[in-house]
Amino acid sequence: MKVLITGGAGFVGSNLAHHLVARGCQVRVLDNLSAGQVAPQLPEAAELIVGDFTDRSTMSDSLKGVDAVVHLAALSGVMDSIVDPAPSFAVNVAGTFQLLQLAHKAGVRRLINASTGGALLGEVTPPINETMAPGPLSPYGASKMAVEGYCSAFSGSYGLPCTTLRFSNLYGPRSAHKKSVVAAFIKLMVRGEPLVVYGDGSQQRDYLYVGDRVFGIEQALRASESGVFQLGSGKPTTLNALIEALFSVSGQRTKVDYQPARRGEVHTTWCDIAKARRELAFNPATTLQDGLAATWQWFVANRDVWTDDAALTSAD
Repeated sequence: MKVLITGGAGFVGSNLAHHLVARGCQVRVLDNLSAGQVAPQLPEAAELIVGDFTDRSTMSDSLKGVDAVVHLAALSGVMDSIVDPAPSFAVNVAGTFQLLQLAHKAGVRRLINASTGGALLGEVTPPINETMAPGPLSPYGASKMAVEGYCSAFSGSYGLPCTTLRFSNLYGPRSAHKKSVVAAFIKLMVRGEPLVVYGDGSQQRDYLYVGDRVFGIEQALRASESGVFQLGSGKPTTLNALIEALFSVSGQRTKVDYQPARRGEVHTTWCDIAKARRELAFNPATTLQDGLAATWQWFVANRDVWTDDAALTSAD
């Protein structure tokens, strides 16, 4: 199987590329390197195309000879989308619509769309599942909702099998450029700086280790089923509990600075993964403690690849 990974030089993409190459797949990566990767951590066997998936010519060339696409490229970030909603639409919605058109024209046999749960569904009683009606609270969530709709439409109208995977909060090695909470907290802890929490820390999230996520993506690539699936640990963890777990695996403590909660962020979300277990044989095996320990060790061993960018800390 020849797989194109858009955004494949990023956190999930680089881990997925290593995983798929090890499983015998041919991998092509398309990435604009906008996250500042000087030397993308990709396997030697992977082909890298540097370019933007929203560029029609680049996207068309990247699809040549491809059996399947894992579409990870997107503008993410709830708060950024609230400050300026236009880029989320232009990149996530318009860009993915063009990709779907080109993938159908190129004869791609399967497309995996990376989506979200909490930002798309809004404040609903957890655990969230695939049958719940979307109610996004941010332009980012709205963009993901629109992309899911177009994936469904291209599957139903044009026979392009599209599987949408709604990811919970991700963490793990190779996430140095991410602004997600685990990466941000670890950077601050290694530097000896306070952790910033917006709210009282009681907000809950579903944290999934990257190794379990890439396994789930591979299962979706090889499955005959299409549709929407939640991928997460299936367990809620409060932000305060996450902090205590980080203190435990690192063997050090630092000050926690609690600030007022921010508008647009969902307080509590975690997911029901029964459908993914049943239809994709998805079974996350990494405990939070083990996953955080592996992530901490990677950050400590790879301090030279960090940037000194200000960390954005949120529940997501």
